[in-house]
Amino acid sequence: MEKQPSKKILTTLSPQEFETLIDDFNHGDLHRVSKWTSSIPPLSLLHLSLSSLLKPSFPLSLKLHLLLFLDNHHSSLLLTTASAAADDDVIDFLSALLQTLKTLIQSPVDNVSITLSFKEQLLVSATSILMSIVDFSSNYDDKVRVKVRVEELVEVLLAVINRPNHGIDRQIRGVACECLRELEIELPGLLIEIVGHLWEICQNERTHACQSYLLLLLEVIHDIVVCKLNIGSVFSTAVPLVPFNVPSWLMNSDIDNVELSGSSLKELRRVVAFLLEWTQVLTPCGMVQFVSRVMPLAVGLELQTSLLKVQFGGFLYNYDPLLWHVVLSISRWFPDMYDGQESEICRRLVLISKEEQQPLVFRLLVLHWLLGFVGLVSEKDVTKRKLIGRMESNFYPKVYDALSLKAMKLDLLAFSCIVGNSGSSQDGSVTSSMTYLKDALVCVEAYKWLPPWSTETAVAFRTLHKFLIGVSSHVETDLSVINLIMQSSIFRSIQTMLVALLIDYRKLVPMLVSLVDRLLSCEKHCWLGQKLLQTLDEHLIPKISINYRLSAYFQLFDKIGKNDTIPPNRLLELLMKFTFYLVEKQGPDTGLKSWSQGSKVLGVCHTMLMHHHSSRLFMGLSRLLAFTSLYFPDLEVRDNARIYLRMLICIPGKKLRHILNLGDQSIGLSPSPHSSSLFSVQSPHLSQDLKKSPSISSYIHLERVIPLLVKQSWSLALPALRYEVDNDGFADGVKDDEPLSNGKDGDANNAIEYISDTKRIDHPQEPLRVMDSKISEIVDILRKHFSCIPDFRYMSGLKIRIPCNLRFESEPFSRVWGLDSSQVGIDELDACPAMYGIVLKFSSSAPYGSIPSCHIPILLGGRASDENIPRQDSKDIIPVGIPFDDKPVSKTPVIIELEPREPVPGLVDVSIDANAENGHVIRGKLQGVSVGIEDMFLNPPVLTEILEDTRPQYNSRLFDALWEACGSSSNSGRETFSMKGGKGLTAIYGTQSVKLLEVPPTFAIRVIERYLAPFVVSVIGSPLVDLVKDGGFIKNAVWIDIFSAPSDESSSFINPDAGPLYLTYIGNEAAIDSINNIGKTNMGCFLVLIFLPPRYHLLFRMEVSDNSTLVRIRTDHWPCLAYVDDYLEALFSS
Repeated sequence: MEKQPSKKILTTLSPQEFETLIDDFNHGDLHRVSKWTSSIPPLSLLHLSLSSLLKPSFPLSLKLHLLLFLDNHHSSLLLTTASAAADDDVIDFLSALLQTLKTLIQSPVDNVSITLSFKEQLLVSATSILMSIVDFSSNYDDKVRVKVRVEELVEVLLAVINRPNHGIDRQIRGVACECLRELEIELPGLLIEIVGHLWEICQNERTHACQSYLLLLLEVIHDIVVCKLNIGSVFSTAVPLVPFNVPSWLMNSDIDNVELSGSSLKELRRVVAFLLEWTQVLTPCGMVQFVSRVMPLAVGLELQTSLLKVQFGGFLYNYDPLLWHVVLSISRWFPDMYDGQESEICRRLVLISKEEQQPLVFRLLVLHWLLGFVGLVSEKDVTKRKLIGRMESNFYPKVYDALSLKAMKLDLLAFSCIVGNSGSSQDGSVTSSMTYLKDALVCVEAYKWLPPWSTETAVAFRTLHKFLIGVSSHVETDLSVINLIMQSSIFRSIQTMLVALLIDYRKLVPMLVSLVDRLLSCEKHCWLGQKLLQTLDEHLIPKISINYRLSAYFQLFDKIGKNDTIPPNRLLELLMKFTFYLVEKQGPDTGLKSWSQGSKVLGVCHTMLMHHHSSRLFMGLSRLLAFTSLYFPDLEVRDNARIYLRMLICIPGKKLRHILNLGDQSIGLSPSPHSSSLFSVQSPHLSQDLKKSPSISSYIHLERVIPLLVKQSWSLALPALRYEVDNDGFADGVKDDEPLSNGKDGDANNAIEYISDTKRIDHPQEPLRVMDSKISEIVDILRKHFSCIPDFRYMSGLKIRIPCNLRFESEPFSRVWGLDSSQVGIDELDACPAMYGIVLKFSSSAPYGSIPSCHIPILLGGRASDENIPRQDSKDIIPVGIPFDDKPVSKTPVIIELEPREPVPGLVDVSIDANAENGHVIRGKLQGVSVGIEDMFLNPPVLTEILEDTRPQYNSRLFDALWEACGSSSNSGRETFSMKGGKGLTAIYGTQSVKLLEVPPTFAIRVIERYLAPFVVSVIGSPLVDLVKDGGFIKNAVWIDIFSAPSDESSSFINPDAGPLYLTYIGNEAAIDSINNIGKTNMGCFLVLIFLPPRYHLLFRMEVSDNSTLVRIRTDHWPCLAYVDDYLEALFSS
């Protein structure tokens, strides 16, 4: 068979092409890699790279990159030809690699095309490639040729290292030793036949490369002892160094594990003794590798511990983390080596942890080592745990220690106190432990006033948990240990401390509940959690003050109510007193507060009903529920209390718990957001045929015409609360909006800041400060603008429209509703089913006001084959304005009109009522329609006197005015504006944000033109104007050259981050020059003005540069910032 010369170089590549080749392969893109492998065979690429290494004209940096390319990608290139026919090609590649290696190693160093560092990298890459191929070619039938290549590489490396004490190339000799050591690790026993030569070379080496020679010899000796390889004499040099031969048994994996003879052991001990004498020349990293190999040798050769102690005993007095790792590694192999010095080791470790100049990682690691060392020596002698029990004072954290170091020291303090007090019941030791605990917690004292989710608070309660569980572990099964802990003085002292903490710092209740949950979730320590809850019930509940702040403890009350081992009398008595207090304090300003607190009280009652026997609760709970149902100020709370009372009286305990449990797990009903509302659920409209109703949404679809960019899964809506401030500057509290006088449906979720007429007359605002002409002009623009925005409280507000399509599928519809096509005539087989008198009803929990329903007289179904083919004889009703040819018969457009009270995303629920042809009534719920923030985007309303030609200039001036008003509350915060048709006033409270989008300018411009073009009011900057103006996408905008724009048109370029924001204008040429300098780095910017109904605004200043787009955002509705951030991310990633 004629062999294909695959190794032949098919072409040549220039240095620039090689750089592109390396970049494409490193990038990992399959398309970019296939561009090369399709034009040049993979093996030819390898040969091209090898031949380029020999070219003096190639720069040295490129040669180094080629070596890394061969090392990283040779496996993937060889895998493409890894077949039986390609074995010869792989062997030829190895031959070419070794030939290149020999040529370059023997070449003189000219420091231009060949340097010592290049030779070092060449040795490393060649060794790495050969090792991977040896493993890769393990399935080849002919291993002899691979064996020859290994021998050639080893001969080259041996020739390099066989020049001891040659100072010029000591670095490359050290690298060659490391390559030989890696080969010995990969193939144990590879160099055992020449160990005598290595012994002589190591004895003669005196340069800095001595460490590499020692580690190489140590690796060979290690393999002889550990693998029990048969060798005559360690010092024998009968086998020549070169030519080198791979041991035959190594290739056949036929290793004879034999016991070493006495003479061999003696020689090996002599070699190890020689190696131990030269430990002073090793670096810390070298020492770690040395010890990892010497320890198995010492065990196998049964070396005396004293010999090791002499060499490594001095490492106890150093501050190097690697050398301390060596000490602890030796103690693990030889526990008796430091016998009697355990306390000295612990003391040294503690001293190192206190050295503030040491790295934090080392100090943390030292403390971990201390715990591990104590556990290691305790395995041999349990009494040695007392070593750490006498060191409590050494673990006292410092105030300025890092929090991670504080946490570790507190863990050690807890461990040492528990170990020191184990087996001792004296009160003095317990008092000492509590003193240490209280003093140690001073370092995290801030947990008392920090938020409960802070890390410092978590560290403090983690320490309390350590002290609470004491010496018990999670693997013990003896409950007597837990009983001893519960009866101990330290457990009682910590419980007393926790009670005092909760009385003074109520916000720590969530952390205490988490601590209790952690104890209860552990099978071993659940008794401690129950005991802690009992203590809180006995000592905390009687001390809680009865006021509105008691609501902070309801999370703890819920845990106490769930525990059936705690009598409910104290908790019911406290809830009764609290309910009396709520009834006593009722007033015009406490409606929402009373409802919230009363709901929480009923929630605790629900919990107790679920976990206690009715007979145990009957007296106290019935009095509480009866009083609540008669006198509580909130109607919903009274109704729910009445339901609970009737259930408690009429239903036995087991059935009651079963009913309550079913109520919590009901499927298909929408539960109330309040846990106390038992039956406040919405009854869904069901179809007349319950078996068919779940399948309605599978074949009747209401879909958006324009899909949303952001699939919104959350919504932030603020209730309609008003936080008023009196004349003295003190808050009157949160008050509900007054009911509307005209009976219009006022949405409870609107967050618009309105000022009533009464307050405006009785409490006049302070006089406005003196304004210059520029600020006066801005305020005048805003007054005109707000005068054309309708006040939805007194008139119809602005609406948004969401176009959708309603369609249904014929086949599943006919199958579900029993429409048999066999009853139709032959000429009517293609007729589609239809629905008549369709009514779509919409509702939403979002603040969208009342949504009008939609009525459709008839809707035809569609088949899968002809669903999108328009019928010329169709009798489907086509709405006005929609061409027949563009409207498939199986779809009917539906417009959902929303009157937002607040610009937030949401979901519109859809229910359908319709009639089928056979008289069935179709009734059920369809898939909801999502409403996004982009649906809220509208152009701002304008006055009728604004002409169409002057509207761009008006929008530009309006943008500047809103930009200043939203960024500077000091100038416009006291200015109020009247709205159209309204009796109240409104004010602007702005906020701002910044978003950096790393996209190219062409992409940013294309996105803005596609999605935001209707809202662009100005384009500033000559480079940007030249790119955008002729496109035709952006219309009715002001085109401004930033370098020649007058000062009154550049007011929006004021830096929003340069201190307090005020309404200013540019009055000197220096300021104009500073603004013009911006255009030298940016292409320009878009000014985008978006109106958000009912009265808010969203402003973008999108600064386009060469590499990114910076979006400066200002708005007078801060909750929309979160949605805008998601919108921009989706917009510029679409």
